[in-house]
Amino acid sequence: MNVMSSVMRGARRLVHVDPFPLASLLSLSRRSPAPFLTCQQTRKLASKQVKGQRKDQKNQKVKVKVDKQEVEIRQKMTVAALAAAMNKDFDHVLEALLNTPVDLDALTPDSVLDERWIKEAVTRSGMKFRWAKLSESRERANRDVLPRPPADPSQLMPRPPVVTIMGHVDHGKTTLLDSLRKSQIVSTEAGGITQHIGAFLVQLPTGERITFLDTPGHAAFSSMRARGANATDIVVLVVAADDCVMNQTVESIQHARRANVPMIVAVNKCDKPQADPQRVKQELLAHDVVCEEFGGDVQAIHVSALKGDNLLALAEATVALAEVLELKAEPSGAVEGLIIESRTDRGKGPVTTAIVQRGTLRRGCVLVAGRSWAKVRFLFDENGRVVAEAGPSAAVEVVGWKELPSAGDVFLEVESEQRAREAVEWRSYAEEQQKLTEEQDAIGLKQQLHLDQYRKQREGLTHLSWRQRKAALYRENRKQFAVRPSEKTQREGRSLPLIIKGDVDGSVEAILNLLDSYDAQQQCELELLHFGIGDISENDVNMAQTFSGSIYGFNVAASRPIQQLAARHGVPLRLHSIIYKLVDELKAELSSKLPPLLHQHIVGEATVLAMFDVSVGKKKVPVAGCRVQKGQLDRRLQFRLVRGRDTVWEGSLAALKHHRDDVQTVKAGMDCGLSADGGVDFRPGDVIICYEERDAPQITSWDPGF
Repeated sequence: MNVMSSVMRGARRLVHVDPFPLASLLSLSRRSPAPFLTCQQTRKLASKQVKGQRKDQKNQKVKVKVDKQEVEIRQKMTVAALAAAMNKDFDHVLEALLNTPVDLDALTPDSVLDERWIKEAVTRSGMKFRWAKLSESRERANRDVLPRPPADPSQLMPRPPVVTIMGHVDHGKTTLLDSLRKSQIVSTEAGGITQHIGAFLVQLPTGERITFLDTPGHAAFSSMRARGANATDIVVLVVAADDCVMNQTVESIQHARRANVPMIVAVNKCDKPQADPQRVKQELLAHDVVCEEFGGDVQAIHVSALKGDNLLALAEATVALAEVLELKAEPSGAVEGLIIESRTDRGKGPVTTAIVQRGTLRRGCVLVAGRSWAKVRFLFDENGRVVAEAGPSAAVEVVGWKELPSAGDVFLEVESEQRAREAVEWRSYAEEQQKLTEEQDAIGLKQQLHLDQYRKQREGLTHLSWRQRKAALYRENRKQFAVRPSEKTQREGRSLPLIIKGDVDGSVEAILNLLDSYDAQQQCELELLHFGIGDISENDVNMAQTFSGSIYGFNVAASRPIQQLAARHGVPLRLHSIIYKLVDELKAELSSKLPPLLHQHIVGEATVLAMFDVSVGKKKVPVAGCRVQKGQLDRRLQFRLVRGRDTVWEGSLAALKHHRDDVQTVKAGMDCGLSADGGVDFRPGDVIICYEERDAPQITSWDPGF
């Protein structure tokens, strides 16, 4: 023991002098079977210890790094804002601040927390915080394309007038244009009615050139007529002399007035025996269209489009009015114009019918319209011939669009394709920002409603402590979740999902405007799944099958494989080339979704002549002696007792007898006795009606206006 003590004292003295002899001494005194282990222990004692390093590294446990949720905090945060940043509720913040000097009962969602307690609440919740960065959003530069400023009057040159022919359906607008350009357009339109906007350049025998726009007269194409009026210089209002001023005639007058365009009245069909042009002009007075013979400034020309009578006078009146208007345009510079119609051609791709309003359109020009752009590859006239250029007032078909623009868009020329892409991207960005703003406003409104409901719910709990308040809210929410309906419920009510396909943008627009007027949602809900331009595709059929919908196509085709696919999946495929037939079938399909109505069909009537009692066992039963006046009485059907104008009783008969025999039916002119269950009070003079209830088909109340 003394020896051991002396050894330890010597070791302590050696530590203060030099550590290496002590290491040697310890290594010699230990019994180690492996020299390698001895060397390793020597290195541990000889190495420099790093600050914070544990001496016993064998027992050190490896900690698994846990990713904590980051909470973005800032100065002067409210309790509600902190809870929202942590994605927790208000009571969670209160729980996190337990056992702190904070007065929890005084806290409200709008209470402002100190920086210390904000960090404390985040840390106690097992999260980490970071300060919010104050960064200003950088505004995107406006790269849109704008029209050029007005040209110098000295650079303006005379241009042909753009004349739009408008009026009611079947009043002879297209036939009038046929006679002017010596062609047969009517034969190419389904049903003999115009369903597209047609643009044609007509050269008169006198040498003047006029660009005519033929608009549809059907009620469904109101937007097309409005677009034609906005692109025109003169409106020729066609009214049939054998008819009167109709709805679309009045609408055309209103379009012309809104566009501030002068009018010429063409009284058509004057060759018919029942024609009365004077009556038509007098009816126009009621709509403030005063012809020259009544002291006004509107020219009225009597024509016959079918026979070609007096068409030269109409053309001269148009040219004279154009000279008075002094129509001029700038033929040089960047091109500007208006898209009248757009469609997808199987061989050409996206094609637009456009009117040049400024500049000269040539092949290779880069155009921007809406959210689409084009590098012009070809220009076609109304006869399908390739033209090299198109000046002001010329109507051409433009090929080369990357995407199909909408009818009514203004197209502008830019210097390069890169500039066109920038303009289209900016317009898409601006539209997305506008949509985002609208959605944020809607979300803010929903949040405000939710907050108001939340505050209203907590108004009665303000006197409680936060623990009592939490317990009360828990009990209330538990009841609500118990009666909460399942989210996976079948859709109640009747609905008709639709897919609309059309040949041109204007046709689809007309059908969509019709669907916007649908006002029978309480009967059957009308859902628009998809609309587009072009033939029926496989995607359309698959979408219609998914939503149990129908496909309506206007002036489009469906290949045989598509038709077979639709038949195999049970998808209704309804293709039409006349607008009102499409609407009629749509109304019929809507009506087929409605449940049938019970209709009471009267089978016969009888008059009560006398009353008497009949003994049945020990019981006396009142019996009415009647005479059948109309039809017949059938015991198996329902009966109604009418006294004066009041219905006294409805039900079935207990017995029906003719003389003493029980019968099923009694015909007109025969006497009978009948009794009813429940002791009905029959009186002489009462009328007994025999009726049966039949199912009658219900018709939708939607009226599109034609």
